[in-house]
Formats: sequence, C-alpha cells, structure tokens
Amino acid sequence: MATATQSRKKKAPSKTEKSLNSLIQNEIARLSEIHGISQSELESFAQFVIANHRKQPKPLKMTELKQAIFKQFSVTNLTELRKSGSFQLATSSLGKLDLSKIAGWEILYRKLIGVLPHEVNEQGYGCINGINIFNYDMPWQAFGLNPQTATTEQIKSAYRDLSKIYHPDNRETGDAKIFDRLTVFYKSLTETF
Repeated sequence: MATATQSRKKKAPSKTEKSLNSLIQNEIARLSEIHGISQSELESFAQFVIANHRKQPKPLKMTELKQAIFKQFSVTNLTELRKSGSFQLATSSLGKLDLSKIAGWEILYRKLIGVLPHEVNEQGYGCINGINIFNYDMPWQAFGLNPQTATTEQIKSAYRDLSKIYHPDNRETGDAKIFDRLTVFYKSLTETF
C-alpha cells in the first residue's frame, strides 16, 4: 500500500515525454478544479498533444525552389530554363516573373509542381480544404472532391455548400472575392463535363 508521501511524488517524465512548463501546469490545475477532471488525465492529454504535434515544415530556400523547377524541366541552370520551349509555354500566362526574388520562384513552384511544403493544410483567409484558393488553381481540392470519381451533381453540391458560406449576401461569412474565385473554379469544372 502506498503512503501519502509516495502518492504525492511525481514521477520524472520519460524520454518520450516532455516536462510541462509552469504555465501549462497551472492551466491543468485550473481546468481540473473547474471541470472535476483529474490532473493526471489532463497531463496525459497535454503530453499526447505535444507528442503528436506536427511541426510546420520550413519554407523552401531559393536554391531548393530553383532545383525543383530545374528538375521539372530537365535543365541545370537559369539560362537553360529560359531557353526551354516547354518552360516558355508553361509560363506564358504568368506574365513577367521576377526570378531574382524568392516570390517569383514560389509562384513557379505552385503553378508547375504543386503545393509548397510549408503551405500544406494552410489555414487563414482564402484557405478552403487546406489550400489558399488565391495561390493555387486546385478546384478539386477546394471542393473536397476526387477528380476521378466526382459527378456533376457532386460538383454542384460542393459549390452550393461553399456558396452558402461565402456568398456576399451572407452577412456573417460572405466574401465577394472568395465567392468569385469559387465561381471560377466551379465553371472550370462544369465546362469540362
């Protein structure tokens, strides 16, 4: 049988556990008292959250972006890239890009390769289903649909659901800019069916 002194002693955190700072411990104590949940359960939950928290990948450096674009077009440098006919065709609608700045390379990556690692599951203004609809032309993902299996009715339904949220007439969540972008996505998908 454990003595009172033994039951009050805290075990040292294991190698996989991180010690909780005093701010978190104080909040656990407060929540435990208010809601009647044992402190050990809340501490276990806090440890679970810490252990399973995925760190957001860091943005790619300019050299990493360049290498990805060069690989995409099977070239080794900027001079070869600019001469590449397939690169010229792929970027003709983008206008003049400033490739002396990282923003220009990020635009190329988004357009030609896909979602930047640090923008996966993005949140915030203009983000729907994990992508920023102003940075990516990915209507299938924005609508949460599979391009191989989605029907016209599913596209319409997804558009209707999002329209209810973002239509400018909705006083709480309406946004004309987002609604217009979603309408462009909808038209691009329904014109192909």
